[in-house]
Amino acid sequence: MSVPIVLASTSKIRATLLQNANVAFAAVPPRVDEAAVKAALIAQGEQPRNIADALAELKATKISVKSPEAFVIGSDQVLDHNGQLLSKADSPDAAIDQLKSLRGNTHRLFSAAVICQGGRPIWRHVGRVNMRMRNFSDTYLEHYVFRNWERIRYSVGSYNLEEEGVRLFAAVEGDYFTVLGMPLLETLNYLAMRGALDT
Repeated sequence: MSVPIVLASTSKIRATLLQNANVAFAAVPPRVDEAAVKAALIAQGEQPRNIADALAELKATKISVKSPEAFVIGSDQVLDHNGQLLSKADSPDAAIDQLKSLRGNTHRLFSAAVICQGGRPIWRHVGRVNMRMRNFSDTYLEHYVFRNWERIRYSVGSYNLEEEGVRLFAAVEGDYFTVLGMPLLETLNYLAMRGALDT
């Protein structure tokens, strides 16, 4: 009998990535205070990569304790811009300010995945992507945000690369799925190796 797969997340994009890959899974919200944990890790001087990893592990572990037999996937993403971690914007004006700070510069996305079983981590991976934004005009930026606000409000950095947000960029160096919020190829390869997916 195959081991069930659980996604410890409420993220629609992560669920869609697994659905598009024809992976059978259940999505369970981990209900963790990500903002408080992230703030504590930043205060401790943790590196962005480690913060993404710690948040992914926290989510997976919390659900894995309740479903010990399952492969529980926790995932998280952080955006590092010159040593500052950006969070999701809470208003269109905040999104505009955020994108102005990123405009013409390169920032880094770290997307972590941790798989837990029996309440403990058994696999982890952190992907990194370098994102270089072009010098778009203030007019285009404002129109972009107000046109797309309902879709970008849940995205760190205030853009969705798979939609109109791709027009904000001059170059992307790294894995596409990592940009979307999960190192999907590595995650699927591990699950296949463990017999959780047909091969």
